[in-house]
Parts: sequence; structure tokens; C-alpha cells
Amino acid sequence: MVDVFETLVNPERSIPPFITRLTNISWEMVRDKAPFRDVCADVLRALDGNVFVAHNASFDWRFVSAEVARSTGRELTGRRLCTVRLSRRILPQLRSRSLDWVARHYGVEIPPGMRHRAAGDALATAHCLLRLLQDARAHGCERWSELERFLARGTAKPKRRRRRASGMPRPVDKDTTA
Repeated sequence: MVDVFETLVNPERSIPPFITRLTNISWEMVRDKAPFRDVCADVLRALDGNVFVAHNASFDWRFVSAEVARSTGRELTGRRLCTVRLSRRILPQLRSRSLDWVARHYGVEIPPGMRHRAAGDALATAHCLLRLLQDARAHGCERWSELERFLARGTAKPKRRRRRASGMPRPVDKDTTA
């Protein structure tokens, strides 16, 4: 049994059309929801003593950290594990390490309408993580410290990436959803 915590929050800013198209989350769906500061304690309780796992964990960690800091003034700390990094080491043969590719490789289905939504992506990531950890055992990773060392070795050839604009939300001074 797995506990799943999912809630929509009012971002207190407009939702860009691109995000609405990607997630199917509209301003109408979040307008009357609680802001993050009202659910922050629940998020912190869920993270307390656990490893923060995400597909592209650095992005999600920055996003959650920024919201925690905005809500509480404190810095988010804890252990993190990125399934993209792990899949680069475990599945070098895949053309892409996107969640869709890794999930397809392991036969993990993401129900229609759940992709790019917190719970859908988190559950798919969790299923992929279990398979990645199973495969990591073949590389001698039985404990957290062994997994950290394994990931610290990196991949054979890092790709050069173009710098993209930040995905972090920016405050707006007017409601553009009207």
C-alpha cells in the first residue's frame, strides 16, 4: 500500500496557456483552491525523513524549495534521487530517458489524462524507480551509500545542453486568464 498525497493549489498567479495545454489544469480548476502555504505543512510532513524522488529531481526540488521558502521562510533540506540520472546509468541503450521512454521500457502504463499531472507522473516514476533499483542491484547497489557512489561516477559522455529559460514561476501583476 502506498500513500498518495495530491491536491490542486491556487498558484496565486495566472497559469500560462502552455501549462494548461500540457496538464489540462485551468485557472477555473484552481481559482478556489487553497494556496501552497495552506498545504505546505502537509508537504513537509510527507518529505520528513524520506528521500525526495522525481524524474528530473533538480527541477522539481527547486520548484518545491521555492514554494516552501516563500511560504515558511525556511530552506528545504533532505536527500534527493533523480530517476533521470539513475536511468542514464542503468539504461544507457535508451535513446531518451524521458519518463515516457523509461516507463515504456519497463512496461509501466500512465493512465490517459494522468501524464504531466503530479500524481500520475509520481506514480509512474515510483514504478520505474522500483525497476531501476532492481536493476541497480546488478551494479552492486544495495544501500543508499552504494547508489550515491554509483551515481557520482556519472555517465560516459555528458551531453552539451543549451541553456533554457527558467521553468520557475514568475509573479504577474495582472490576471491574464480573463
